[in-house]
Amino acid sequence: MPAPAPPAEGTRTPWEALPAPVRTAVADLLGGAPVTHAVTQPGGFSPGVAARIRTAARRTAFVKAVSADSNPDSPALHRTEARNTAALPAAVPAPRLLGSYDDGTWVALVFEEVKGRQPHIPWRPDELRRVLDAVAVLGRTLTPSPVDAPPAAEHLAGTFDGWRRLLDSPGAADGRLDDWTVSHLAELAELAAPWPESATGDTLAHADLRADNMLLTDDGGVVFVDWPHAVRAAPWFDLLVMLPCVTAQGGPDPEGVFGAHPLGRDADPDAVTAVLAALAGFFLEHSVRPAPPGLPTLRPFQRAQGDAALAWLRTRLRR
Repeated sequence: MPAPAPPAEGTRTPWEALPAPVRTAVADLLGGAPVTHAVTQPGGFSPGVAARIRTAARRTAFVKAVSADSNPDSPALHRTEARNTAALPAAVPAPRLLGSYDDGTWVALVFEEVKGRQPHIPWRPDELRRVLDAVAVLGRTLTPSPVDAPPAAEHLAGTFDGWRRLLDSPGAADGRLDDWTVSHLAELAELAAPWPESATGDTLAHADLRADNMLLTDDGGVVFVDWPHAVRAAPWFDLLVMLPCVTAQGGPDPEGVFGAHPLGRDADPDAVTAVLAALAGFFLEHSVRPAPPGLPTLRPFQRAQGDAALAWLRTRLRR
């Protein structure tokens, strides 16, 4: 049984630590009244601000803000998220982007506030059923893709080759991955090799569905947040990417869930195995890298996801 995932939480920057011009710009996007209340939100790995705010005029919003000083890659992700979210149709259960600020160093995104909470961890069966139903609707709503996002094969080409990278770096996994995995690197790389064509499709995939990227609302809905990684992929891609994390956070066996789900039951088995192999390689190869700046908890979380994905793959291979 893979070890449970650690909390999906990083080190947040408090609202009060934002430079004054950024805070002023956010207030201006909400009508000009100053922000009088801010509550940092848990969950997620970004080193930047993630806060629910309220202004003196009682306008509310959710704000994400980050600078390259915290992590060099995060501002680009915020800019991509702004483009993706602004292009989502109104029917998609995602927060609406109210505006953004970008001074070349700091990037701030201002979203409508969603009244909701993250699912409980460990996963509760009723909440997981609710999310799985919402993922099925999301897949139908986003086919064909309404957003000009890159194909998964293009966007993930440099990251879904984890097994090959480990093969090309002898000793990189020694003592960090188990003996079975190290001794089967070549076989795993071969299994993953067809993943680009296997993942091909015209569904817009969120590509990072985790409990901390979802909000359960009081009316029984599910809102999906954080869209910087969206790609065009097979209809079942989001479901496959999500399930190892669900398992690592106390959820059920992923094979049974995938096979019973509307997006998974008709998927080509060989295509699923290839993409799952690539996903496991991505998580495990990244898990043995040094922690990126400002993201000290990311690697252990990737390891838990990778262990769950590899265990699922071995179930499919009967290994």
